[in-house]
Amino acid sequence: MAIDYSRVPSSCYVMDEGLLRKNLELIRSVSEAAGVEIILAFKGFAMWSAFPVVREYISGAAASGLHEARLAFEEMGTRAHTFSAAFSEADFDEVLTYSSHVTFNSVNQVKRFMPLVKKSGKAVSVGLRVNHEFSEVETALYNPCAPGSRLGVLASELDGKLPEGVEGLHFHSLCEAYPEDLEKALAAFEDKFSDLIPQVKWVNFGGGHLMTRKGYDVQRLIDILKKFKNKHNVHVILEPGSAFAWETGVLVSTVLDVVENKGIKTAILNVSFTAHMPDCLEMPYKPRIVGADFEPVAGKPTYRMGGNSCLAGDYVGDWSFNKELKPGDLIIFEDMIHYTMVKTTTFNGVQHPSIGIWNDTTGFRLVRKFGYEDYKNRLS
Repeated sequence: MAIDYSRVPSSCYVMDEGLLRKNLELIRSVSEAAGVEIILAFKGFAMWSAFPVVREYISGAAASGLHEARLAFEEMGTRAHTFSAAFSEADFDEVLTYSSHVTFNSVNQVKRFMPLVKKSGKAVSVGLRVNHEFSEVETALYNPCAPGSRLGVLASELDGKLPEGVEGLHFHSLCEAYPEDLEKALAAFEDKFSDLIPQVKWVNFGGGHLMTRKGYDVQRLIDILKKFKNKHNVHVILEPGSAFAWETGVLVSTVLDVVENKGIKTAILNVSFTAHMPDCLEMPYKPRIVGADFEPVAGKPTYRMGGNSCLAGDYVGDWSFNKELKPGDLIIFEDMIHYTMVKTTTFNGVQHPSIGIWNDTTGFRLVRKFGYEDYKNRLS
């Protein structure tokens, strides 16, 4: 059953529960078949109103700091696998409270905080993020293994020995990747850190494993995971973000005006790319629109989509439509639930889209509506 947009306010992010469950079923099947742990990375999907559904399939969460770890504890009912580029002493005791695993980004951080881990008496497994100097991510903004990266320890810094108390290794170098990309990443990891793998209990492969994408060879992923696990006799962890919410929902928006400049028509919407779809400008990428031609078609009405902020570059284009656009027409952007939602802002004080869930049996449920107070309370 398709979403009934007549029941959805504009603007609004709408997650389709049925599509989310489909992704979760696949992810759980991979975890069980390969004998590995797959946890949800909040940096990619933190819509906690959906966590009761997520908990039916997986129980773990990956956090990038104190607030995400606390969210895991309060809303997922689990202690998080927490990594941060750098922890602060002011936050660290709370981090330990909400974490089952804490991964440090440098040897200096291990030395500084390991005494606090031991003193706390909490059952926390300590890991170290390493940089295997391999990545095929083309966009520099998303490449954690680029030359000079601040993320992860190089093999040359460790000289074949881990700091005392470190039980796990963590690497991350993939983005919306296929199994063959993981194979290459693992080969580089094993080449750089083969002497360290026997010293640990677990290895975290990070995120970027887009196993729910159409055409992804799931069996090949399972085979890769089983081979590594059996070869090294370690617990294997994956923490994808995008895979959980991939193609599970949309952003509903409305045309407010249509302007034309030197033959280019732009539909001004009640949403903003820079505020509500920042990855479209950062990656950059062009999203699909329901009912529109992805590429311009000669002879058909063609438009850029323009955001409602003052940023000159707050637009993406072009799409063709079957008829001329006018104020009041709905524009529905596909695949807007992963990453997009966690990165939104209220830049310019623009109205933040509402959040809702569509269920084929019960229909639309409005989870959250944002207003002036939400904008005001982010400032002082």
